[in-house]
Amino acid sequence: MEGLRLESLGSGFLATTEAPLSLGTWPYIVLAFYLVGLLSLGVVSLLRSRRATSAETDYYLAGRGQGVIVTSLTIMATFFSSFAILTFPGWIYEGGIAPMLYALNLPVAAVAIYLLGNRIRRIGRKRGYITPADMVTDYYGDSPALRIMIALTGALYVIPYVVIQIKGGGLLADGLFQEIEHVSIFGWQVTMEDAGVAALSLVTMIYVIIGGMRSVAWTDVMQGIILLSAMVLSGVAVIYALEGPSNFFARVSSELDGSLLTVPDPEDTNPHNVWKILTFCAFASLASIIQPAQWMRFYAARDSKTLRRAAIAFSTILPVCFIFGVFLVGLGGRVLYEPEMIDGIVHLPDGSKTDQVLIHVIQDYFPEMFGTIGLILVSLILVAVMAASMSTADSNLHAVSAIVTRDLYHPYRKKSSERERTWIGRLVIIVATIAAATITFAGKDLRGLLDTITAFFFLAMAFSAQLVPITFDMIFLRRGSRWGAIAGLAAGLLTVCLFPPLGQLLLGGEGWVLKGTTTLKGLLDVGLCGIIVNVAVFILVSFFSPRPEKSHREAFARDLKEVS
Repeated sequence: MEGLRLESLGSGFLATTEAPLSLGTWPYIVLAFYLVGLLSLGVVSLLRSRRATSAETDYYLAGRGQGVIVTSLTIMATFFSSFAILTFPGWIYEGGIAPMLYALNLPVAAVAIYLLGNRIRRIGRKRGYITPADMVTDYYGDSPALRIMIALTGALYVIPYVVIQIKGGGLLADGLFQEIEHVSIFGWQVTMEDAGVAALSLVTMIYVIIGGMRSVAWTDVMQGIILLSAMVLSGVAVIYALEGPSNFFARVSSELDGSLLTVPDPEDTNPHNVWKILTFCAFASLASIIQPAQWMRFYAARDSKTLRRAAIAFSTILPVCFIFGVFLVGLGGRVLYEPEMIDGIVHLPDGSKTDQVLIHVIQDYFPEMFGTIGLILVSLILVAVMAASMSTADSNLHAVSAIVTRDLYHPYRKKSSERERTWIGRLVIIVATIAAATITFAGKDLRGLLDTITAFFFLAMAFSAQLVPITFDMIFLRRGSRWGAIAGLAAGLLTVCLFPPLGQLLLGGEGWVLKGTTTLKGLLDVGLCGIIVNVAVFILVSFFSPRPEKSHREAFARDLKEVS
């Protein structure tokens, strides 16, 4: 759920059914306050970090002292990105209630936070872990191959997110300031999309560099509050537009085709096939919780009570926001805006993409509901969508910094100091941000580049899901071996690579393998397919290779259960 579907954003983000709403100077004012707020939080985080006894632990884990509110909101902001506030309402508008089954991933993720996250936090504090690879290599035995495999899995999840979120920020800026065709900088004509990419990249990079995890978490609190409030208010606006809750459900049931109000059969070719959705909820949600940025948030929590309460907040707050911002907006929008079919694809009445339905609702009804304050709220929610992009980009930039520094740089320069590694991490953030922005700019000229990255992005959770077997083995079973972990992880990653679109690049045509994976992708979550192969290889190789010493496994188990 943490993505942004580029092809659905298209060109011109803010279309309305009549004429574009003039927001006056409010977008400038709201965005200025928002950006100043982000940078201020970064500066405050830097001042707080100067009192830290461990530079590396403070920079990557905020001193392992985050409380309930910060932990809850940073986990939720990282989990929910602009995908939730844009693409999901569009799916409901286009396909009816079937995509609402994706909401089942929220309780699954909450249970994972409660059961997995708390144990990861305990042993992470006890043994001083910072990245997922620290824990995995400590249990199975340090090995360059295993550490590189874990780092690669994390990178395959992180990198596409950073690129797509930066690109999305540019498109959002283009829509937020739609009356400006371009700006002139030192004689160069720069589009608002490019200016947005540059500004989003620069601001995100600055506050992540100067404040680390503390800065990222505090900005996530602000971004999370804006995003979640925006979803609830959008649902309220739809109910207002349809003249109250009872009239909302009456018009939905009477005016919408019955097929939109039922879930298709499992054999149906509907893209929201029930088996695919259910397997996605079971495994992709786990992947989203054990990806590097979230894993490090578990380490950063103050105590067990903090993570337990964060799991409860996650399981209650996000479903409410999902119902208001997705379910009500999608179905109510279908009643409010009669769809148009263009080349066999559902569009809004003005020809814009379906994931603009929430934007239509707030533009058309917020000024009517709230008067002048409504204009401010429209600007604020548009900034909230940008906030959703930034809250995902900053977390993943921070995570890739930790992966490169701790998992790749430190093992080959063991004498490096914590302060040196912290500065190397900051350098990694600069390089990663510049690379992501460069790819975004180049994507306009290199035909198909961003489309390929976007398609690859949807496999990101399938890659991250390959950490699930070894995570469960370390925490609950402790029966696998180091070679089993390496072989299973490699087999799972390779299996995911055989699915489209990577399969088309690797196999170079329509082979029987590609046909098989294409069929499976329409029925089941890709991550599940990789996990099945992963587990089979993991068990087989572990059976013929030595497990960690019994005393080591027992000590590991004790540290997992130790209450703190």
